[in-house]
Amino acid sequence: MPGEKVKVTLGKSEAETVAGEDGRWQVTLTAQPVSKVPLTLEVHAKNHLVVKDILLGDIWLCGGQSNMEWALAGCDAPDDIRSANLPLIRQFGVDYNFANTPQKEVRGNWQICSPGTAPGFTAVGFYFARKIFRETGVPIGLLRSCVGGTNIELWMSQETLMNTPALAPYSKIMSDSLALYQKELLAAVPEIETWTKNCREQMKKGQALPLPPSMPEFPFGEKAFRPRCVTLHNGMIAPLIPFALRGALWYQGESNAGSYSDGLQYIEKKKAMVADWRNYFRDPNLPFYFVQLANWQQPNDNPAGGDGWAYIREAQLNCLKIPHTGMSVTTDIGDAADIHPHNKFDVGERLARWALASEYGQKIEVSGPIYKSLKIEGNHVILEFDHLGTGLMIGKKSGTRPTESDSGSPLKRFAIAGKDKKWFWAQAKIVGQTIVCECKDVPEPVAVRYAFSMNPVGANLYNKEGLPAVPFRTDNW
Repeated sequence: MPGEKVKVTLGKSEAETVAGEDGRWQVTLTAQPVSKVPLTLEVHAKNHLVVKDILLGDIWLCGGQSNMEWALAGCDAPDDIRSANLPLIRQFGVDYNFANTPQKEVRGNWQICSPGTAPGFTAVGFYFARKIFRETGVPIGLLRSCVGGTNIELWMSQETLMNTPALAPYSKIMSDSLALYQKELLAAVPEIETWTKNCREQMKKGQALPLPPSMPEFPFGEKAFRPRCVTLHNGMIAPLIPFALRGALWYQGESNAGSYSDGLQYIEKKKAMVADWRNYFRDPNLPFYFVQLANWQQPNDNPAGGDGWAYIREAQLNCLKIPHTGMSVTTDIGDAADIHPHNKFDVGERLARWALASEYGQKIEVSGPIYKSLKIEGNHVILEFDHLGTGLMIGKKSGTRPTESDSGSPLKRFAIAGKDKKWFWAQAKIVGQTIVCECKDVPEPVAVRYAFSMNPVGANLYNKEGLPAVPFRTDNW
């Protein structure tokens, strides 16, 4: 009730407040150590509320589209499900909610991880949480808030999308759409008034009520695409605020993939969304770890590449320039016939490496080789990399098994070009901590590309930690 005194206790922490005019209240409890032993939360007011079986650990928000939503049941992993007796790992599944305005309430439920519930967990989140818990012993809670087939614009606030200078063209579309929507609403008022009057008359006569007039659709929702955006932030992110997060995991990009310019826009949109979430969750350094899109569809044998998801992957690589981010590379575990790779084990474990290193203090390699620089010596291009780990290797990945050394095979998916911008497949080899590329058809090389295509099947450069090299190009053509 408005003005009612409220006292909250949890473990050794307690706090008091007074409910506001709308009856809502909030307290901030002092931090306590990690607790694997369930605690009880008590709320003392005119009524007494008791919530049992509460753990103190880390919460990770799992966002994005269908590949994050993909459940463990779809991963052909019966052994992982049978052994999922992990009561210190839990998931809150946020129900779908496309909302016109920011919501304060969220629909969903908490589940304790067990062989009975694990099939419904986000598979990426499950493997991430299991790895973190096994390595640290910290209880892990997952907030699964994702919807298949969604673009990134749905997941940031309207304020951010309309006031980010780099997204000005998009905000103009939004402004125009909102203006048109207001006109449509005003035009509908006479129809509503007439319908209301007719309803009153029909009720007096005991007759059936007339059908209501059709109302204009909210311009950013599911039925009106002018453009489709912000509604999932309103319905599935806003009500989670100000939840105390340890970090966010993000698997999305398929719905934003397209041309080179689409990739450039995606960088700006992700910058805006990450800043948006960090602002709303009150953590300017909120860790944000994301997945680079996997290989899919039939391979392209053109050495120039540049098809399909090549540019969105390049955009995702450039998003690593956003502070406190990390990326799980998955171009070696995709499925040409399925946009949803069933191997979510490696996805989650590779994301967990970033968290273990940055949030939990472990000294481990977090990424496969990332292109750093090149130098040209005659007809050779010498490539240098960051994230070498303990060294470069030619690798072979099969299912969820660890990457194996395949030193007897050649490096694949390296292409080379001269100033004429004509691409040829290169002969590439590991020389110390570098890759050296050459091709008899390119006597004066200037640029190299690696795995720069929709499905770079056969790409096999890894570091000795078994992590795949990030696709790249050295040109900007």
